[in-house]
Amino acid sequence: MDVWDDLIQQSLDHETLVNEQEQLEWIAREPGNAVPFYNLAQLRRMQYKQDEGLALLLHAVSLDAACAPAHVSLAEIYAVKGDYRAAWKHALDAAQAGDSKAVEMLERHRIARP
Repeated sequence: MDVWDDLIQQSLDHETLVNEQEQLEWIAREPGNAVPFYNLAQLRRMQYKQDEGLALLLHAVSLDAACAPAHVSLAEIYAVKGDYRAAWKHALDAAQAGDSKAVEMLERHRIARP
């Protein structure tokens, strides 16, 4: 890595830590709000911490069953894992909450409904 790559990586790492801290503070203020759990899950997914991201997303939808972005992310994760029943469940939940992206994704990849 050259100096520029190091600087860019350090900057990205710093931004990630700042964003993570913001979400943790939001969770501390509003533990019943699904949004910061969703946001933190997305950060974890970007850090290749899929299991932690999955747990945070499941918690987000347990707090708010209409949290469409969390359902879309869960559908993506479950589709990649090959758990198509769970992928469809969350895709349909997202669609019911107003976001049909996950249903479209599953249909585009010809993943049959269970």
